[in-house]
Amino acid sequence: MAISSFLKRASSYLHGHPACFKALVLVTLSSGSLVAYSDSQSETDKVSLDLNQKEQKKKKVVVLGTGWAGTSFLKDIHVSSYDVQVISPRNYFAFTPLLPSVTCGTVEARSIVEPVRNIIKKRNGEIQFFEAECVKIDAANNKVLCRSNLDQNLGGNGEFSLEYDYLVIAVGAQVNTFDTPGVRENCHFLKEVEDAQKLRDSVIDSFEKAVLPGLSEEERKASLHFVIVGGGPTGVEFAAELHDFIQEDLVAIYPMVKDLVRITLIQSGDHILNTFDDRISSFAEQKFQRDGIEVCTGCRVLGVSEKSLSVKVKSQGEIYSIPHGLVVWSTGVGTRPLVRDFMEQVGQGDRRILATNEWLRVKGSENVYALGDCATIDQRKIMEDILSIFKAADTDNSGTLTVSEFEDVVDDILIRYPQVELYLKSKHLMDVTDLLRDPEGNERESVDIEEFKSVLCLVDSKTKSLPATAQVAAQQGTYLSKCFNRRQQCQEHPEGPRRFSGSGQHHFRPFRYKHFGKFAPLGGEQAAAELPGDWVSMGHSTQWLWYSVYASKQVSWRTRVLVVSDWARRFVFGRDSSRI
Repeated sequence: MAISSFLKRASSYLHGHPACFKALVLVTLSSGSLVAYSDSQSETDKVSLDLNQKEQKKKKVVVLGTGWAGTSFLKDIHVSSYDVQVISPRNYFAFTPLLPSVTCGTVEARSIVEPVRNIIKKRNGEIQFFEAECVKIDAANNKVLCRSNLDQNLGGNGEFSLEYDYLVIAVGAQVNTFDTPGVRENCHFLKEVEDAQKLRDSVIDSFEKAVLPGLSEEERKASLHFVIVGGGPTGVEFAAELHDFIQEDLVAIYPMVKDLVRITLIQSGDHILNTFDDRISSFAEQKFQRDGIEVCTGCRVLGVSEKSLSVKVKSQGEIYSIPHGLVVWSTGVGTRPLVRDFMEQVGQGDRRILATNEWLRVKGSENVYALGDCATIDQRKIMEDILSIFKAADTDNSGTLTVSEFEDVVDDILIRYPQVELYLKSKHLMDVTDLLRDPEGNERESVDIEEFKSVLCLVDSKTKSLPATAQVAAQQGTYLSKCFNRRQQCQEHPEGPRRFSGSGQHHFRPFRYKHFGKFAPLGGEQAAAELPGDWVSMGHSTQWLWYSVYASKQVSWRTRVLVVSDWARRFVFGRDSSRI
């Protein structure tokens, strides 16, 4: 009884004093035997409990898509702070700028893709990936409904749902057909790796069909007439790749039809590559003319059938039919049904594309972000806040604004409203305070609210939407991951501009796109480029610059080596014309 009473008191004491965990009480009995006692709760159990509690506090982040935006976000997110889950119908990331090269065998499809699990395994397995398609976003209940796209017997119907605290939508966009009849049934697209592979087979099929016996010359010509609709970067690059493939490789193995091949590029605008500098557009059109590629500008496609397409010349109103063997449709992008349904839920049903604020958060939602081609940033207009800006700067409440008072808010204005900087450049103004000068260019000591409105009323005309490019999407993914990683820190110590319509500061600086230039390969080992600083480069040297930049931008050393080896193989052995 005495021993039992002692052990009970010892146990009570040890539970009340954590420092005594694992203490060993030795009691020597009169008989010489030894009794050992140790506390049942160990420090290891306590640490394990603390870790489990910490894991439970992690916010759930669900990422939809493994394109440029989604992959850039995943590469930089701190998984120690978030429970990250990724949903995508494709278990790889594709280097989409090289898709035109895949269509003609310049680069192999597997050379430009990197398995998603190779990317996330570097995060110690703490990012979960599910190969499935998100079919619906339930914004009200913070859930996404997904369906597996695997062709095998699954339990149930392969559907499952995931809850989220934060949702990142990076599903990209789909091809915009503008509801043109026959496009989806009779045209090829160039958005995915599967599109490029299918297009490669169809090009070879067109040649094989043209050499079959029993065809008339008109039928052979029609089979070898390749039509590209859309004179943007993708359409122009595919036309150039196709021309090189035909002239450098196919005419040697199909000599009997080499004079029947025809490539036509149809553009609704006045020039191809109209988002580039005018010098580049002119250079591309002249080169295509020398190469024998027919460029039809100012034309609109009214419909596409199995063997022909109907085209309208906008300047004359004339409509004519063009026979074809293959049509590639590359006229821009549109909103996916998943995103369209979500837009209805958040009050954006009247918009063409999902809108976010400058911090990439979806308007109408507190915990959903959208990146890349599926969304656009709705930049706030400076005139919407003009009264608040004036009031914040007018510290002495005099009703007028001095240059000194304006200088106190200039930095916040430039960060919050990037269109101000673009306006200054367009007017060749050296300093923001130059905006306060009078119409004759003379300095003014102060301005009232009406004069302040008059000097800033044209600034919003320089607001620009960002292009739907890989460069924009990648920068947005990197930006958002940094915001997630520093969320707690920036809530305590905000680093963004002041809130002119409220008090305090924004937690983060808004997203600001930095343009590093853009390329347009034109075939024949020539390319054109717009580089930072309004530099324009064209010719053979630019093509080698394109090679170096695209090799360096590969997502891994594996794909980098494969792409470079494909280029080397093409120089030595030519492109492969096998249909596999």
